Amino acid sequence: MTTAPVHVIGGGLAGSEAAWQIAQAGVPVILHEMRPVRGTDAHHTDRLAELVCSNSFRADDWAGNAVGLLHAEMRKLGSIIMACGDAHQVPAGGALAVDREGFSQAVTDRLEAHPLVTIAREEVAGLPPANWDSVVIATGPLTSPALADAILQLTGEGQLSFFDAIAPIVTFESVDMDVAWRQSRYDKEGPGGDAAAYINCPMTKEQYEAFIDALLAGPKSEFKDWEHVPYFDGCLPIEVMAERGRETLRHGPMKPVGLTNAHKPDEKPWAVVQLRQDNALGTLWNMVGFQTKLKHGAQTDIFRMIPGLEKAVFARLGGLHRNTFLNSPRLLDRQLRLKAQPRLRFAGQVTGVEGYVESAAVGLLAGRLAAAERLGRPVEAPPATTALGALVNHITGGHIEAGTGSFQPMNINYGLLPPLEAPKRDAEGKRLPNKERGRAKKRLMGERALADLDAWAADAPVLEAAE
Repeated sequence: MTTAPVHVIGGGLAGSEAAWQIAQAGVPVILHEMRPVRGTDAHHTDRLAELVCSNSFRADDWAGNAVGLLHAEMRKLGSIIMACGDAHQVPAGGALAVDREGFSQAVTDRLEAHPLVTIAREEVAGLPPANWDSVVIATGPLTSPALADAILQLTGEGQLSFFDAIAPIVTFESVDMDVAWRQSRYDKEGPGGDAAAYINCPMTKEQYEAFIDALLAGPKSEFKDWEHVPYFDGCLPIEVMAERGRETLRHGPMKPVGLTNAHKPDEKPWAVVQLRQDNALGTLWNMVGFQTKLKHGAQTDIFRMIPGLEKAVFARLGGLHRNTFLNSPRLLDRQLRLKAQPRLRFAGQVTGVEGYVESAAVGLLAGRLAAAERLGRPVEAPPATTALGALVNHITGGHIEAGTGSFQPMNINYGLLPPLEAPKRDAEGKRLPNKERGRAKKRLMGERALADLDAWAADAPVLEAAE
């Protein structure tokens, strides 16, 4: 008997991951992507899994960082996003950053080549047809208005939304390397072994103060319909950070710690602007933490005040796009299904997670849960001791209601996982200094998570077809 397909709406990171997981489980899937039939304000191509903001998947250390743990869990479960990310990484210190074009092309090619995947280039306007009995909606922050309105009417909830800002990109050849230098913070090596993955532009106190003045005075883009939409604290526009205090940037994306000016080793910079490689060729570099709503003309003038960027050529200027998400604790069950209509599952940013990796991770789970259900072998979400399970717990039950609008997007972090007591001694019984106990605790949480994920996967029948 032919297995009916699962429908996935949205070809971003979450939708691509969900479609891959469903197909790998032996279930046919139809992936609906509206580009290029209908474009968006943020995308530039029709490729699947296009990265519209940073090219970084953030820290890749499973033993010391929660997002690195999520990387490791996803790799264990055959993630297409992590596999293509690993294959197209570019130097980024301790982070996993990717060549955005090579990455999205690889995801597209693998999905197009899969015999159980059909890609339909069309917009799903409104709710999916009633005869689609299993649907994963992974339309992200740029959900088409017709579908968004239909979901809103079905749920009876008001949509929550926030601004997600895009950082500028400059060409390498336009950076003055007689002023800037290559170095990662504390010379930390990343997945590719490069300990000099960033370009650093130093500022004196006087240059920093003048820069802050220009940021505060610069003309900003105004979106009247969005005036009361809160920003997500993990992706604040740089001028909004400056408005919160003149020292905010110097203790945030422009902090000078762990860096020594190669041209003036005896002078400590007051602040440092970092650039991270954005493509495999090393010709494009993005300004780390410089998301902005400054008008384009002001961006070029103000950012060229940064030492080393006086003649910067901008391959892309910063901008804003809108992000929308559901009140998931009220609307979704632990299978990521809409309580009001269980044939509909949700995945990605629309569920209330933030970040590329988190979005893809929820897509991975939504795909596996949908495939298991289709095969008649339903499974539960992973335990909350895993990073994957912790995200599901945050989405569907970990949030404490604190009034209207209190549920907000969140990156994966150790605070979402059940705590462990920090060890006082190492494996050999030697007493650990206080400063090392936190690191040891994170490692223990990572070991617990990976072991519990292995046990969960072994008990989940649907995974047998995916191996």
